[in-house]
Amino acid sequence: MPDRDEIDRAFMRRALELGARGLGQTWPNPSVGAVVTRDGPDGPVVVGAGHTQPGGRPHGEAMAFEQAGPAAAGGTLYVTLEPCSHRTLRGGTPCVERTLLAGVRRVVSAMADPNPRIAGLGHALLRSSGVEVVTSVLEDEAQRSHRGHVLRVTQGRPMVTFKVARTADGFAGGPGQARIRISCPEAGEWVHRERARYDAIMLGIGSVLADDPLLTVRLAGLEIRSPVRVVLDSNLRLPPDSQLVRGAGEVPVWAIAAEDAPVEAEARLVAAGVEVMRVGRAADGHLDLGEALRLLAARGITRVFSEGGPTIGERLALGGFADEVIVSTSPTVLGEPGVIAVRPGLAALLADPKMYAIAETRLIGQDRFQHFTRIA
Repeated sequence: MPDRDEIDRAFMRRALELGARGLGQTWPNPSVGAVVTRDGPDGPVVVGAGHTQPGGRPHGEAMAFEQAGPAAAGGTLYVTLEPCSHRTLRGGTPCVERTLLAGVRRVVSAMADPNPRIAGLGHALLRSSGVEVVTSVLEDEAQRSHRGHVLRVTQGRPMVTFKVARTADGFAGGPGQARIRISCPEAGEWVHRERARYDAIMLGIGSVLADDPLLTVRLAGLEIRSPVRVVLDSNLRLPPDSQLVRGAGEVPVWAIAAEDAPVEAEARLVAAGVEVMRVGRAADGHLDLGEALRLLAARGITRVFSEGGPTIGERLALGGFADEVIVSTSPTVLGEPGVIAVRPGLAALLADPKMYAIAETRLIGQDRFQHFTRIA
């Protein structure tokens, strides 16, 4: 029979898999996976499992205990994030209290919650009540899964992933920003699945004006998981007849504008169902990206998928906000000068081993995907 450490890791992997199912649906809360086991004649067996539900409640622990019922007593709870110990304005029983009421004898937690209201208190309360608590099981994996939550409560901003597609000769668009087909069908499907794992999709107004994108999830069964669509639009140039605005009643559209953007343009967009927010400008005249991201975090956003184009991608990276960068390269050759996909500033950072590490390289259809993660 495997030793206890191996057993703990195996069940924690299951909890992490469950938690990943809720990504993009649980904001402002993290998507926590939980598994309840009980010893059987041939070793521990799962009696309950769950993850945080859309909107952030019920929490993963509550779902697992509901499924387990009385069988949880005397068992073990595996949870990807320290159980909450505080009551909120939304009510509900804290997960520490649920854990004690369920009668489990042991809690295995992947990581402490950096939220100052919890920050080890959940683990301490369980221990003081006689529950055995084991921490830091598959902590690195849990930190990646909960990166958006961690950044929101520690830095006041969401996690940001920047994605860009390029031709084999390095271009994201044709001459004069002309739209070109780059990605293969399989890569396009991957993008839609990835969108469903984020709270918001963010892009710059230049990409909207060039491509008139819809930015929804258009895969069978996942349509309801389309994230909030955020447009960085300093001067409120978002066309009222664009696909984004026309669909604002079905999938929310937030436009982040500069403080001096025209009020008449705001009125037209608001009348069409777009929510307009304002932030200051940076020294270069562009929107202050740090302030924009902090605004999104204040609204509960924890994970942002940026398809905002090369300019936004470079600005995010240079500002220290691009936590993940995904570059997909098609075998297609443009054959003439176009829009450079990976600008020099971003390229230099990606090439610096002190700044980014390659987390994964793989083929999706005909396209090669490189996934970079920020380490500094």
